[in-house]
Amino acid sequence: MNETGPDPTELAGQLADVEAIKRLFAARLRCMDTKQWDRYASFHTDDIVSQSWGGLPADKQPGTDGEANRVVGGEALTRAISRLLDGPVFVTTVHHAHCPEITLTSPTTATGIWSMEDKLWWSDETTEHHLHGYGHYHETYRKVDGEWLISYRKLTRLRVDETPGFWSFVEEL
Repeated sequence: MNETGPDPTELAGQLADVEAIKRLFAARLRCMDTKQWDRYASFHTDDIVSQSWGGLPADKQPGTDGEANRVVGGEALTRAISRLLDGPVFVTTVHHAHCPEITLTSPTTATGIWSMEDKLWWSDETTEHHLHGYGHYHETYRKVDGEWLISYRKLTRLRVDETPGFWSFVEEL
């Protein structure tokens, strides 16, 4: 800060960092919905921790070291999410996130909370099943080699509307 207010160069850098985080998050959702699994890990740090599985039946939640609803590592996260959405049963997904609350906590770290809405569909021989969820992503970000990456994610849901039997597709996992 200078005598006349915030330093314009510092402020421009902070705004560029926030915009980079928004673009990172949007690209991750797009690649998940379009099943671009070869790119998915690249949005995350190697030590990402994801706690986004709480809506699954307890015995079907992926985990790490015996702890359910906790996946550690970009490659492990990619395997878990691709198996769920693009495994034995193909699940069409649409994820929307908006109203980001991004806080830069240092020049190389940040936190964010995003309002989210997701829709998932899959069909068996007789029925189209669907889920419509509402909630928030709680994330942390870390700048690695000049690039912002997601280092932690937790999904909390406020409401879920689903057809009876929606989760039966996970029996195939």
